Amino acid sequence: MFSKEEALQIKKDFWIGFAEAYPRKWILHNTKVKDVSFKFYVDNKTAQVALEIEPKDEEKRKIYFEKMESLKSILIDEYLKEAIFERNYYLPNGKLISRVWVEIDKKISVNNKATWQDIYDFFAENMTQFELFFYEYEEYIKDLEINT
Repeated sequence: MFSKEEALQIKKDFWIGFAEAYPRKWILHNTKVKDVSFKFYVDNKTAQVALEIEPKDEEKRKIYFEKMESLKSILIDEYLKEAIFERNYYLPNGKLISRVWVEIDKKISVNNKATWQDIYDFFAENMTQFELFFYEYEEYIKDLEINT
């Protein structure tokens, strides 16, 4: 077991290592769609790349998620075959969002440096595919006036 300080240092080293292994700027919060962002997630059991839809306005969240659902077959067939769609996803803090994500299918842990390269590769490959998809369908996703 690690102390709180050691755990924080491990996570810091992990993210520094990722930035060094893949030194590029990711979209993340710069989607130009308010409350729609890409996220990397890792803990001691899993790693995920996600698109999170979290407007406070429930109707906007519904519309954005339905747009993503309308593109589901394209996303799965051409970009991320393992994508998971969840209309009602609860964050650890209890906040309700909609989410589309992929997760690694290997045994990994942020606390195990031997698995870091697998996580880095997973992050880079899957976020790149998510970004390519997003750029291709960005105008449709952003425009709330275009119905699904």
